[in-house]
Amino acid sequence: MAGGLLLGGALAALLTTALPAQGPTDGFEDPPPDKIVIKVATVNGSGCPAGTTAVAVSEDNTAFTVTYSDYLAQAGGNSDPTAFRKNCQLNLIVHVPQGFTYAIASADYRGFAALQSGATGTQRASYYFQGSPSTAFRTHPFNGPLNDNWQATDTTDWAQLVWAPCGVQRNFNINTELRVNAGTSSASKVSFMTMDSTDGDISTVYHMAWKECPGK
Repeated sequence: MAGGLLLGGALAALLTTALPAQGPTDGFEDPPPDKIVIKVATVNGSGCPAGTTAVAVSEDNTAFTVTYSDYLAQAGGNSDPTAFRKNCQLNLIVHVPQGFTYAIASADYRGFAALQSGATGTQRASYYFQGSPSTAFRTHPFNGPLNDNWQATDTTDWAQLVWAPCGVQRNFNINTELRVNAGTSSASKVSFMTMDSTDGDISTVYHMAWKECPGK
């Protein structure tokens, strides 16, 4: 059997949108039927102060949502000199049924950007398992003038997915970053970039891909 579940970020209407079923050659396989447990080991970073981050697993245990409420980078005007870059690193403990492994196939990010002419913004993310030399990086640049919602999707080809090691518990790390550079914009005007939704929170849902471990 093969299938794929795609959950959007930010907007609630997209949180239950499903992709049509796909064949194994498309890179998505059905998740194992037993319960998947995801717990937050640590949350660190200027974009996720204590009490502003939560992780929830979908009802069918095929994806997880990371929600923030205070994640904004800005530059220009009276902005704090350190406010141009905000980041958040999540260290997650993911338990999957015996004989299965998983990888993060893709992730959707949405937010709002108010970039003055000459200013730039960047959304960046990296994904890696604790102790693994393989780290996947994705970067999305944005140029001013821009005063609108933004969206970015990180997608990894099936052959390039970084899988959790079979039979070994390794914490999974997600490090996201927002960066704003005032550039040639007016020094008196503020440019900012945030990941947010209609209710003021950031909701990012990560798409999981599954496969059986060798010898199962």
